[in-house]
Amino acid sequence: MAELNYWWVTRPKRKLNSIPEVLAAFSNVALSVRWSAARNVHILFEEELERDGLKRVGERRDHSGSGGRTYQAWLSSLGLIFIQESTGTPFLTLAGEAIIQGKSPVTILKDQVLKYQFPSSFGIKTHVSGRFKVHPFIFLLRLLWDQRVKYLTVDEIAKIVITEGENDSEQCFEHVVERLIAFRLDGDKSLPAGFIDNHMPSTGRVNLDHPYSHLTDTANTMMNWLEYTQLIVRDEGKMMLAPDKADEISAILSRKHPFIDRPEDHEYYQRKYGLDPWHQKDTRNLLNTGAVSSRAIDIQRIRQAFISYSIHKPISHIDSTIVADIAVLTGTEERLVEQILFKEYPRGAIGGFLSGYYEMAFKGREEAVDFEIATANIFGEIFGFNAIHLGQTGSKSAPDVLLISDSDGYQAIIDNKAYSKYSISGDHHNRMVHNYIRKVSSYSSSSFPIGFFAYIAGGFIDTIDKQILDEVNETSVPGSGITVGNFIKLIEHQQEEPITHAELRRIFSVNRQIELADFCR
Repeated sequence: MAELNYWWVTRPKRKLNSIPEVLAAFSNVALSVRWSAARNVHILFEEELERDGLKRVGERRDHSGSGGRTYQAWLSSLGLIFIQESTGTPFLTLAGEAIIQGKSPVTILKDQVLKYQFPSSFGIKTHVSGRFKVHPFIFLLRLLWDQRVKYLTVDEIAKIVITEGENDSEQCFEHVVERLIAFRLDGDKSLPAGFIDNHMPSTGRVNLDHPYSHLTDTANTMMNWLEYTQLIVRDEGKMMLAPDKADEISAILSRKHPFIDRPEDHEYYQRKYGLDPWHQKDTRNLLNTGAVSSRAIDIQRIRQAFISYSIHKPISHIDSTIVADIAVLTGTEERLVEQILFKEYPRGAIGGFLSGYYEMAFKGREEAVDFEIATANIFGEIFGFNAIHLGQTGSKSAPDVLLISDSDGYQAIIDNKAYSKYSISGDHHNRMVHNYIRKVSSYSSSSFPIGFFAYIAGGFIDTIDKQILDEVNETSVPGSGITVGNFIKLIEHQQEEPITHAELRRIFSVNRQIELADFCR
């Protein structure tokens, strides 16, 4: 394989959403058995991915298990697994274990993405040039934070950043900023002579119709990874910092990011890279783990089924319905399913579902109804409201979601807006004021007063506070807007420290956009 003279990440899938399910499938098939040179295990993993709908049937070019190895490499590259040197057996890192335990995959993978570095065990194996000593995703955040740059496009990342971002030094950073400014002025004319020859793909052959495709594919994948962290948003082809994450990004950029040493030592490096946010060191003794019992296989199958199940619906606790569903999915006795789920997931697993929910908030009309249904499910399952999805009617006289609080005696109106910069247009203003609030009895059978109205969106324009206040003044009903990022923080806060319906009414009645300080004290 030719040396890669640019940043490179593997991409069996361009996004990280399916990582929990792929990791669960890998755990079900490959843990505690020899992986190295075990083609039959590679094939089993590939077949497991196909059965779970994580990989299309028929993608295989051969019967060597190469597809399984590609997905295994993806997990390894993110520090979720490692191969024990003495036995050739795969193990989960602490980060991998945390995902399987149902902890927030966004929290864990954000940490892994930000720690991603060149050189790395994976980078050495895939022949990424040794000239790179850089934390690529931190470098991208630094560029977006810089007022001279502010945004990045796929072309800019592909042709400038991943080819010239050699290290974390200020000198290199300033060089890349200058090169970006030149590229914005002159485009491809600003690229040095012999650019393509100096940045050949791993195959050593350039696609003559699309000579930069290997670079733009990598750049787009890296944008997808950073987007998964919820620190950035995309708008009209440009990647920008998420406005509601400024404090978090500032804290990330203000701290030191040391390099993990000994990348040539796979097991050592992976165990250090794969530390989850709750550990400082991996002290597990993985020697003499012994043979895998049939019970252990059943337990792993239950875990896998539950992780996949929890990706598609919000689960805040384990009940008899979930136990029965998992028992059917796994063919395992309900008593064992109940024992394992109550022991390992006593508070359910909401993180995987929320990563998909976050993406829905930026899809426009593409997934609008799914966004509404998911919101209703969250308010019902997590916050305990009687949550009614009305959006499927397509009627402009009813909001997307109606909430009813029997415990606190109010109802509330939720309007989902799957946009990165939502603005309350005149039509939307009139709809909220005249249809949703003033004619609530036309779609609600409840006699409770309206406690609040709220917009949930990917993001808002700068003048959203004034627009909300105009509706408040016209109706005398308190209201608010909340970004999906902050709404997810509120959900996570609810998991740690339950909030009453009275307190939620206060939070959603601030008559402006809701900030973290409104509920995180």
